Amino acid sequence: MIEQLNRDAGAALLDKIGPAVLLVHSQSGVMGWSIADERPRLVKGILSIEPSGPPIRENVAKGAPDWFGDGAVTRPWGVTRGKMTYDPPMERPEDLNLTRQEKPDAPGLVRCFMQADPARKLSRLSGIPILILTSEASYHAPYDHCTAKWLQQAGVNNTYLRLPERGIRGNGHMMMLEKNNLEIAAFLRGWEQANVR
Repeated sequence: MIEQLNRDAGAALLDKIGPAVLLVHSQSGVMGWSIADERPRLVKGILSIEPSGPPIRENVAKGAPDWFGDGAVTRPWGVTRGKMTYDPPMERPEDLNLTRQEKPDAPGLVRCFMQADPARKLSRLSGIPILILTSEASYHAPYDHCTAKWLQQAGVNNTYLRLPERGIRGNGHMMMLEKNNLEIAAFLRGWEQANVR
C-alpha cells in the first residue's frame, strides 16, 4: 500500500534529518497523519492543505436537491487508509463505533461521520500544531471541516480555516498554482511562525 510506504519513508527521513514541519496537500494529506502517528516527537507541525477526505467515505457531488451522497469507504481508520494508533487500542477499523450528523453544520456542507461517544483518541497526534486550510471554490469546501471535527473529537486540537475568512477569495483546490499563491504562502508561513515551536 502506497500510504504505508510513505509512512515508512517519512519516518525514516525524519529519523535522518530530525524534527520537521509537514506540508501536505490533497492525496498526501493522509500521509501527514500517518507519519505523525509513526514519529510524533519528530513532527513539529502539520500544514494540511485540503487533505484527502472526508473521514471514512468519499463524498459524491450529486447536484440538487440532495447535493451530496456517500461514496466508497476509502479512509476506514477515520482520516487514513492505513492503521492509526487509537486509545483505547484497536486492531480493525470495524472497531470504530461510527455515527453521523443528523444535519450539516451549515447549508452547502456535508453531514460528517463521527465516532459515537466515548470517542477513541489519537493521542500520538495530540499536541502537534495542525492547520487545515480550505479554499473558497474547491470541491473540498463542503467537507474539509469534517476532517477537522474528526481530529478534534479524537483529542487532536487543530485550526480549521477557510481562505475567505482571511480575505483570500476565489481559489480552487490547486491554490499553489493560482495568481495569488504568494499571498497564500505568506499566510501559511505566518501561521507556522505563530504556532509551531
